[in-house]
This record gives sequence, C-alpha cells and structure tokens, in this order.
Amino acid sequence: MRSTDITKVTSHISHNEALIFERSQTGRIGYRLPPLDVDETAIDEIVPKKFQRDDDLEGLPEVSEVDVIRHFTRMSTWNYSIDLGMYPLGSCTMKYNSRLNEKVARIPGFANLHPLADEKEAQGALQIIYELQHHLAEITGLPGVSLQPAAGAHGEMTGVMIIRAYIDARDGEGASANRRTMLIPDSAHGTNPASAHLSGFSVKTIRSTAEGLTDLAHLREICSHGDVAGLMLTNPNTLGLFERNIQEICQIVHDAGGLVYMDGANMNALVGVARPGDMGVDVIHLNLHKTFSTPHGGGGPGCGPCCSTAELEPFLPVPRIVKSESDVSPGGGATFRVDFNYPQSIGRVKAFFGNYGMMLRALAYIQTHGNDGLREATEAAVLNSRYIAHELASDYEKPFDAPSMHEVVFTDKRQSRKGVHTLDIAKRLIDYGFHPMTIYFPLIVQGAMLIEPTESVGHQELDQFVAAMRAIAREAVDDPELVLNAPHSTRIGRLDEAAAARKPVLRWKPKQAASAG
Repeated sequence: MRSTDITKVTSHISHNEALIFERSQTGRIGYRLPPLDVDETAIDEIVPKKFQRDDDLEGLPEVSEVDVIRHFTRMSTWNYSIDLGMYPLGSCTMKYNSRLNEKVARIPGFANLHPLADEKEAQGALQIIYELQHHLAEITGLPGVSLQPAAGAHGEMTGVMIIRAYIDARDGEGASANRRTMLIPDSAHGTNPASAHLSGFSVKTIRSTAEGLTDLAHLREICSHGDVAGLMLTNPNTLGLFERNIQEICQIVHDAGGLVYMDGANMNALVGVARPGDMGVDVIHLNLHKTFSTPHGGGGPGCGPCCSTAELEPFLPVPRIVKSESDVSPGGGATFRVDFNYPQSIGRVKAFFGNYGMMLRALAYIQTHGNDGLREATEAAVLNSRYIAHELASDYEKPFDAPSMHEVVFTDKRQSRKGVHTLDIAKRLIDYGFHPMTIYFPLIVQGAMLIEPTESVGHQELDQFVAAMRAIAREAVDDPELVLNAPHSTRIGRLDEAAAARKPVLRWKPKQAASAG
C-alpha cells in the first residue's frame, strides 16, 4: 500500500460509533418475558434487604436486540486478530492457532466433562494429561512435569518455589535461610524478579556483555558470595540471542550450590532442536499458549507447565496423574489415577488439574506435527527472524552482530536523528495494516523494536512487512511529520498516553451525573 493511499482508508460505517449508553432510548427493550405461571412474591421475601441494590440499575442502556448485535459486531470488525495478519510481537510468540486444535478441544466428552467427575469416569481426560506430560518431558529433556500452572508467570513462580523447597530440604531450613539470593540477567522478562520476590528471594542482577550475552565474569563474582539459590535465565534471551555458554553458566551456578531455572517463553526457537535438560537446566516453565499454539491473549486462559529434573520431581505440585503398570490396575480400577501422596510437594497451585482445554489443544498440536514437524516449525521461526534481520539491516540499527534466533531487535538510532522514535514507527506501522512490534523492550536496548514473526508467516507476508518497515524508514527522513502524527487510518488518532496513564477514565457516567459531579 502506498503511503498516499493510507490516509484514504475508510469504511461505509461511521468512524464515530456511539457508545452503547449513547444509543439508549427510553423504553426500548430487546426481550419479552412470558407471563408468570406462579404466584408473584415480594422481593423482600426472597432476597434479604441488605443484598438488594438501591439504585434501580439507573443508567443502564435501553436498546433493542438488533441495536446490541449491530453495535458490537461493527466494533468487532475493527479489531486486529491473528486471523487477519501477523503479530510481530517479540517475546510473545503470537502464532496462528490451527482450527483442528480448536475442534479437538470442543469434543463434547472433553468440553463437557465436570472437573469433579470420578477418575473412573474421566480416564480419557487423565490419559490426555498423562500423555502431554510425557511429550513435554521428551521435548525439554526434563522428566518431571506438572501442568497445573495457569500461565507463564504462574509456571515461573512455581519453578522458583520448587527451587526454594528443594534447597530447604537439602540444606535444612536453618542453613538455607542464608541462601536467599536469586540471580537474574538484566535482559530478563519483568515477571522474573517479581516471581523471585514472591517466593521469598532477594534479587541480584547479572550484567550482559557488549555481545548481548550473560557476563560470565560477573556471574562468577556474585556466585562466590555463597548465598546464591539459583539463576533465572531465558534462553534464547530476550535479545533474541542464544546463550552459547549455557552449559558453563549452569556449571558455575551448580558449583555455587544453586539451581538453574530457565524461562521457557522462547522455546519456539528450540523445540525439536535442543533440550534445556541436556544443557544443565534444573527446572523450566513452558507457555502452551505460545510455543504450542493454544490461544494467546484476551485474558486467558493459559497454561504454563513446569518441567524439572528427577531430583526436583518430588517437589512438583500435586495432584499427579499416575499410570498403573498393567493396562488395568489391581482390583479392576482405573488405568490412570490421581495421586496426592508426595510429602515434599509444594502443594496445589491451581484448582483441579489446571486449564484442561489448553492441554487438549497443545497435545493436538504436538501429535499433528510429530517430531519432524515440530523441528520444522522451529527452523522456520528462526529462518523468518533471520530473513527480517537481514532485510532490514540497511534501514534500522541492529545493536548486536550475533545471528538472531526466533526474534530480532532493532533500534530507532538512525530515525531519531530526524526526531522520529520507536513509538512513532510502531504507530505508523498500523497504517500499513500490521500490528506493531514489541517496543522499548528489552529495557537494556534504547529505543528497542523487538520483532518475532513466528513460523506462521509466509514469505509473501514477510516481504510485505519488510516493505512497510522500509517505507517508514524513508518517511522518517523525507516526511517525518507523517510518521510523527500516525496513525492516520484508524478511527481515533494517536492517544495522549501520558494522560491516559495519569488520569484514566475507568467508568462511564451518564451526562447528568457527570455534570452534577
């Protein structure tokens, strides 16, 4: 799309869609209830007065059914989604979700199974959980697996809690009280220090080298203090670079008496190619809603399984799914059973067994791809990232020379000479029909633009994205005001983000109430 055409993008629907409250017309309703077929009873006889509202639901919109349907359907067409195009969000792995996976998750026997069903009536569901655990253990090289955690940060905190429980058991709680330091690289995800803090650890930051990798000298220095419980490492790291010294890193931490937790958010670059367990990692969380193509965003649900070495397995959450050695367990019971008998476990971290629907989708993804397909997806993700890195190197500053893995980071250094910054580039990208990349992260890269295309994007769409980014780079030089005032194709212009953060309007109020207030 030419830049001159972008400002002409419009719709036959007005850009000034009224709020549903503003569409309200007194007396209009979208339903009709049948006559009562029982004796009418005063509300006070049914609901105690203290539980009754006293505002008579004043201010709720009065609209017809067709008003509601058209209003929300119109707005839904304005949303960007993975079905419309790529989400180049670095560190988020927003890949396309196969509809086959969705179909499997909607099989009535799975979708309608009650979480309190007896295990004899839930053998199929328990087998799904058991088999997914087996696959994830093989993929990571770590035999202990819990599917309970409900998201990446939840799995991350679970992994750190397991480290603490193990150290307390190994050293004794009195001795381990002096081992309460968690090491975190300066390029880490922001949830890492939060998880460490919530688990009772203090945090020390490990510097990155000029190459964007963990500084081994700094790591050795801090590990020599004798208080290190572990290291939280993302690999590939959030700069999109593989920690080529990963085995040495793990050895340094192990020699200091600590354990290595790996943030598995970037496993999309490793599946089928390299296993964290073989690198020396002790515990890892995975994001089924990233690497294994279950739905991502919209508030969840997610699934962030925790995988560990055999040494840490006793500390994983309960309950566990156990398979009988024979096809049918002794006494004619179920083949798969639920077991709580793990006295060293950190306990339950999620109701029931976790978000089961996410497990179904992930297992369908793994089984439909197979070993070769999973490896091919990983290789395609890395290839796509490196293609973008190569194609945009002449237009944007690339802070690190090392080959990128599944994502690549650029900066706005060249564009900022004309007053155009990362935020402006991201806003202008909307005009070209793409969701913006991740901006200003990792924090150690000034003006960062972190791009992750995933394996879901084909060559043609990659070229379109590259062409858009190149066009913006030219505009930043030839017509910077065009970029600074972007986006031009949306129904609202650029928001005042500072005001939105400092003076948020969190609740709509009727005009009468607003003016009176």
